Amino acid sequence: MQRQGKGGNTAIRFRAAGGLLLFAHLLLVGWLTLRPLDVPWVAAANLEPFAGIEASLALGPMEAAQRIGGALALLAPLGVLLPMAGGSLTASTLGSLVRTVAAGALISLGIELLQTGIAGRVMDVDSLLLNSAGVALAHLLVVPVTRARLRRRLLAPGAPPGREEVVARPVPADDVAQGSTPTIPRVGIAP
Repeated sequence: MQRQGKGGNTAIRFRAAGGLLLFAHLLLVGWLTLRPLDVPWVAAANLEPFAGIEASLALGPMEAAQRIGGALALLAPLGVLLPMAGGSLTASTLGSLVRTVAAGALISLGIELLQTGIAGRVMDVDSLLLNSAGVALAHLLVVPVTRARLRRRLLAPGAPPGREEVVARPVPADDVAQGSTPTIPRVGIAP
């Protein structure tokens, strides 16, 4: 049997806030990326990695920064919001990074595939790569530092009551088993 710490409310609030912010961000991303565009012509889908990035760089530094930066920033908040919605302070940094980037890449792939059926939108493999890189960068820059800071603050010996992380703790020695469950004689089990 495992017990939870007294501060389960803090972890629940973090998860709820993360889930709510994640939902709001995904709605915004869907609105930005899945609206039909009224354009006179549409370029062919880009299925060659880095071809779109090279084309953006050929347009000049300002246009390249806008296009590449926009693709990096589109899903970057997922790098923070997905671990926040998970709510674990003790998760492995590498495992959390891999899970978060994989989820971001799958969301980006889903968006790219949905865009093939929308007027004025085409699939771009470079968007998938840049979106995934943005998720990874945001995760690496924010999550490990934030988790370490929260662990120090919430799990410190002098932390105020009700601020601890929900942690599975071993059963204390005074809570030993008290024997088998008593039974009443002559009472059978129902068929």
